[in-house]
Amino acid sequence: MGNWQTWLARYLRWRASDEGFLQGTKKFESVVSKLLSIAMLIVIVVIIIDLIRFLAVALIDSTPVGFFATTLSEIFGLFLSVLIALEILENITAYLKKHVVQVELVIVTSLTAVARKIIILDLEKVTGVSLIGLAIAILSLSISYWIVRRVHD
Repeated sequence: MGNWQTWLARYLRWRASDEGFLQGTKKFESVVSKLLSIAMLIVIVVIIIDLIRFLAVALIDSTPVGFFATTLSEIFGLFLSVLIALEILENITAYLKKHVVQVELVIVTSLTAVARKIIILDLEKVTGVSLIGLAIAILSLSISYWIVRRVHD
């Protein structure tokens, strides 16, 4: 049996083993995480461009009184969208570093997303059931965050 045949047989046994499979899945996870990071960077850039465009149009087209009365919640919504995207990017990069999903970061991101929803909420168009759902989400996420912080401290 030639040298290359021995090497090939060892390689095939290694690839068939659990170790080879686990290394393959780690490489796949790494590639997917990196692709998600790149996609999230693109999303952040697009959101920032949208925010700048929105601010420019809002400042040019309206008076200061009308500006603050009608567009402030939309501006806060766009700012919080940028923050949520940055937190998601932080979740992805934390996963790349430690290969563990950090529950605290996920909860904080979720709390920010719910806060954004509440800030841009139009109370005239929302049903009572939706408000109760948001209240339950906030309460649940807050309790979860408190529990995770206590466990980590």
